[in-house]
Amino acid sequence: MKLIRPILIWLLAFVLTLASAVYQRLTGPTHPARGTIEIAGEKISYKLLRNYNTGEDCPVSVKISNEQINASIIWKRYKMDEDVSGIKMHREGEALVAALPMQPPAGKLEYEVLLQAGDEKVTIPVEGPAIIRYKGAVPAFVLIPHVLFMFAAMFVSMRVLLAAIGGGKVKKISWIAFSLLVLGGLFLGPVVQKYAFGAFWTGWPFGEDLTDNKTLLAVVGWIVALWFMRGSNGDRRGRWWAFAASLILFSIYMIPHSMRGSELDYSKLPGESTIETVDTVAVMDSSIMTEDTLNIPIPENSQ
Repeated sequence: MKLIRPILIWLLAFVLTLASAVYQRLTGPTHPARGTIEIAGEKISYKLLRNYNTGEDCPVSVKISNEQINASIIWKRYKMDEDVSGIKMHREGEALVAALPMQPPAGKLEYEVLLQAGDEKVTIPVEGPAIIRYKGAVPAFVLIPHVLFMFAAMFVSMRVLLAAIGGGKVKKISWIAFSLLVLGGLFLGPVVQKYAFGAFWTGWPFGEDLTDNKTLLAVVGWIVALWFMRGSNGDRRGRWWAFAASLILFSIYMIPHSMRGSELDYSKLPGESTIETVDTVAVMDSSIMTEDTLNIPIPENSQ
């Protein structure tokens, strides 16, 4: 019986960690935009990418069997005061396909797909433009350890939280959670950031990258907790500090991954004179297509 209880606690910690990781992944801004619409009597399911490696154009494909339905991509650079561009999609088998132009690391495009059958027109995603962010490719030998260490840090941290609630010992396992977080977040995290976006650290005090700032907050929380757990009486004195640090890390994992991440400011690029005029909420809540846009003839590949 004494052996079963610790096993059950570890199992519960694993389930909670896995659930939080899945939730974070599925709710993040880089998760594909999915949905279903109907046009010309055909129900169409779509999946539009919102994350792609720089170095090549991003494919856009919508499976449409009705050959009377035409489609075009309408896009513009994110947060830029500029005219939209259109790319006509062409048929490959049962799908209409085209590609968004490649962007530099952290560059973003907002785009919609205009479907038309006669006088009937619909745009996808139905909730508004998809925003895709380009990133540099991260080698597997960096990315996989980063993900594993961060998952392990959350797993052990969740075990600390449960131990603190149940009155168990927390000091030794807290050091393990902290070490895993430092390895995954403060060591490998910046390396991933460098490969993906060209900078090791874009959080405080150099920037506002939420991913970096979340990591920093979690590390500081654990440092405070470990300070109160020092000495021979650390388990008792620092139990609720360990609980607080674990809760902070868990709360951070509930924030969708990559939200408010690295973002290229196109207006600061050499030769750019346009300025940022559109905020995130306005873009996400309204179409980038005006009435004129919906009626313009779109050439085969205009940009």
